Amino acid sequence: MPTDLPNILTLSRIAAIPLLVLLMALRLPATDCAACAVFALAGITDYFDGRIARDRRQTSDFGRMLDPIADKLLVGATLMMLVGINRMSLWALYPAIVIMLREILVSGLREYLAAMRVGLPVTQLAKWKTGVQMAALGTLIAGDSTAGLLHIGWLPVSRIGEAMLWASALLTLVTGWDYLKAGLRHVGAGPSAATPPAGVASRPGAHPG
Repeated sequence: MPTDLPNILTLSRIAAIPLLVLLMALRLPATDCAACAVFALAGITDYFDGRIARDRRQTSDFGRMLDPIADKLLVGATLMMLVGINRMSLWALYPAIVIMLREILVSGLREYLAAMRVGLPVTQLAKWKTGVQMAALGTLIAGDSTAGLLHIGWLPVSRIGEAMLWASALLTLVTGWDYLKAGLRHVGAGPSAATPPAGVASRPGAHPG
């Protein structure tokens, strides 16, 4: 049900996006710091909504549909704002493009396979990718302005964030290729082919990272 706690947490992640965009648009050290906090809280809900759903056995079709949508909206909005306010250098734009293209690819695969009642398995590497990606985006949101506000201006926060974004993009390429191969195995096949790759388990309520 939409009123279950896991779904409320997922909806809160979507509701946080307008506030995040507004704070980033103000481009002040204090609002950059606040935007980073909002993004961090949204990322925390991504972890807890799935865990609570599994622990309480509150998985639902609504949650499985909404959770990956919330994640992609949050990541997409954040990347566009970072580019729009010139928070990233030109070189950081390339991993951002890779991340966005991969999100579109996985969404397309999920839509195609959903018609066959096939779920893409979640790999451990995909979980690491998500963690690195969220950390990179949070660091870029904070930026050097937040470092100055916290009197740690000597720390190259933006450069660190960009380096983490490159690492996330590399993991994105690897996991995106894994998901593409898993999806292509089912092209032209019926629902009976819905077997996860060897060594990879699918779990209730999970979605590709």
